[in-house]
Amino acid sequence: MNTSFTLFKGFIYCRDTRRIYWYMLSFLFTIQEINQDLRLLPNITLGYNLYENYFDARMTSDAMLELLAGSGCNIPNYHCGEQNHLLAVLERSNTFISRVISALSGIYKIPQLHPFLREIRCLNTSRGRLCLDENWELPGDFDIINWVISPNKSHVVVKIGNIRRETSASIKFTINPEAIEWPKKFNKAVPRSRCTERCRPGYAKVVLEGKPICCYACARCAEGTFSAQEDAEHCTKCPEDHHSNKDRDQCVPKITTFLTYGEYLGMFLASVALFLSITAGIVLGIFIKYKETPIVKANNRDLSYILLVSLLLSFLSSFLFIGHPRKETCLLRQTAFSIIFSVAVSSVLAKTITVVLAFLATKPGNRVRRWLGKSLANSIVISCSGGQVLICTIWLGSSPPFPEPNMRSQVEEIILQCNEGSVAMFYVALGYLGFLAATCFTVAFLARKLPGSFNEAKLITFSMLVFCSVWVSFVPTYLSTKGKYMVAVQIFSMLASSAGLLGCIFLPKCYMIVLRPDLNTKEHLTTRN
Repeated sequence: MNTSFTLFKGFIYCRDTRRIYWYMLSFLFTIQEINQDLRLLPNITLGYNLYENYFDARMTSDAMLELLAGSGCNIPNYHCGEQNHLLAVLERSNTFISRVISALSGIYKIPQLHPFLREIRCLNTSRGRLCLDENWELPGDFDIINWVISPNKSHVVVKIGNIRRETSASIKFTINPEAIEWPKKFNKAVPRSRCTERCRPGYAKVVLEGKPICCYACARCAEGTFSAQEDAEHCTKCPEDHHSNKDRDQCVPKITTFLTYGEYLGMFLASVALFLSITAGIVLGIFIKYKETPIVKANNRDLSYILLVSLLLSFLSSFLFIGHPRKETCLLRQTAFSIIFSVAVSSVLAKTITVVLAFLATKPGNRVRRWLGKSLANSIVISCSGGQVLICTIWLGSSPPFPEPNMRSQVEEIILQCNEGSVAMFYVALGYLGFLAATCFTVAFLARKLPGSFNEAKLITFSMLVFCSVWVSFVPTYLSTKGKYMVAVQIFSMLASSAGLLGCIFLPKCYMIVLRPDLNTKEHLTTRN
């Protein structure tokens, strides 16, 4: 298959119209002969364009612009829709017209040829004066050199190709464009052709369907990419630790961030956690001080102590989630949260089951009485929380959490966070906690209508309703947030659920112990409805 190139486009200058006619016929015949002989230019077909200049410089310039632009246009610095490549201009003009052609073709590095070399018999070369033989051929082999005159008038000679007579036709003439030395002040950048305005930095060219390749639109670089030059072919992606600026023309470093005590959110959560920790400590102190009072004894002192200590630790464990994530804090965060909350819910479950069994034991002939005692409550707490300990042990042994910088969650930030290691184990631990809470809520709900002496079941029911509501809303909220706000959501859920247990179960009792000691009697507890 032949490849078509418009190698020569000709200007023929002559005042004798008859001679113009013969020149044109000779020119066309020569091109035809070359194209028909496959040995001369294999895989190349020569083309031509002929222009009339009316012996006028202005008309010559107009014709040159049309020649360079193509498609019948004569717009400066414009070239669109032309498939063939202009490689040379062939002309035989007087000196003035030739200078006009050279001025325009030289801008685009298009050579200007004079074909009638038979008028020249001899050449001055570096090897002396050489003359053409009887067949109008130069004897021997020759190197093609690039002769550049430097500003200090010295000459720089660079070999850029050669002519070898005793070789095949395909390699007889060679030239290396990369070896060409241009003067330093010469602008080597060929003017780019387009039919649209330039794309500014921050934008990239987009080819329009059905339009020539030089007609394009400008599309703004997407977030995370940039272009620093005009008419960029495509946008370049920024490194992971950088993001593109507002103008999309450069990359800037991302800001490293995590939940700190110095920001308002971290300060608020830390203050709430500290306040609730102090409150839980005060309630625990009240129960220890008034441990011999009827209301403390009636609510199972040991389980109350275990529940209060676990609530105190749950408030304090919130501080593990605030601050710079480290290896130690990442290992303790989720495991401490899971185990402490399992102990708290197990204690509430043990209290609920104890209430139910105590009511059943009052019925004549019921054998449940022998199940009552510390051993039952302790067994419930140890077995239920032991299951969570086993889950966390498997978690830490197989795929423990670790600190990592999250560079993809936020566009302009690097989030320092704890990778859970195994997301599946995290949700298994959370699911087990949810199972204990649901079981406790169900048992307390069924026991809510027991007689007044055992009406702690009502308080437990309400506290577990708050607990379950918080953690049911936690899952979708946790999944929909990113970065440090995920940590803030979990801290808030921990504080809210623990505060629900503390407030619903213990604050009414503290009110009776401290402010209404007249109600803290055995007779009142047995006779109230």
